[in-house]
Amino acid sequence: MRTLGRWCWRLAALALGFLGALPLLIVLLAGALPVPATPLMALRLLEGEAWRQQWRALNEISPHLPAAVLAAEDNAFCQHHGVDWPAMAKAAKEVRQGQREASRGASTLSMQVAKNLLLWPDRDLLRKALELTYVTWIEALWPKRRVLEVYLNIVEWAPGVYGAEAAAQHHFGVSAAQLSARQAALLAAVLPNPREWNAGKASGYISRRAAELQQRMKDILPLLDCL
Repeated sequence: MRTLGRWCWRLAALALGFLGALPLLIVLLAGALPVPATPLMALRLLEGEAWRQQWRALNEISPHLPAAVLAAEDNAFCQHHGVDWPAMAKAAKEVRQGQREASRGASTLSMQVAKNLLLWPDRDLLRKALELTYVTWIEALWPKRRVLEVYLNIVEWAPGVYGAEAAAQHHFGVSAAQLSARQAALLAAVLPNPREWNAGKASGYISRRAAELQQRMKDILPLLDCL
């Protein structure tokens, strides 16, 4: 009986060790290979949604799209190391002051990759703590170009539509390489809520936001030296 008990403890320890090492293994593999799926994609599939995704290398995506996404989501992408601490402090202050939604700028592109690649789509404290842990691994092990490449291939751009190639075809009937500056800005403009906003049938608000992003794309070019 004691021998059986020891084997059970050993198996439990091995299982826990494997589960603890699995996120690091995923980060290592995703740093070199196309990402075939994320927890969010699997969850949406189980909920009955379609799953459209075609991996494209960064040099196969129109350069307008990275500029537009960074203009919309993370102006300081090349300057921070995964976490924009000033933005985090600002967001924490907003929460303390009673604002329900903190600034989106507090979640960097790298943090969004960590969340989408490894975690579930909730906003609890445990997930946020794991996100901050995993983003340090990603920033330490991947170059910035890879972080951006993975993001552009796994982000959701409409229900069941993931990544730049599927989004370009779904919304505009072109490949990711053919996206114009305007189309790229429209895709970036809907990122806060891609399940409700439609880049291909833009509302007045989305059109105006896209126009602002087109100007900002030019303004942030000096900040994108890491790419």
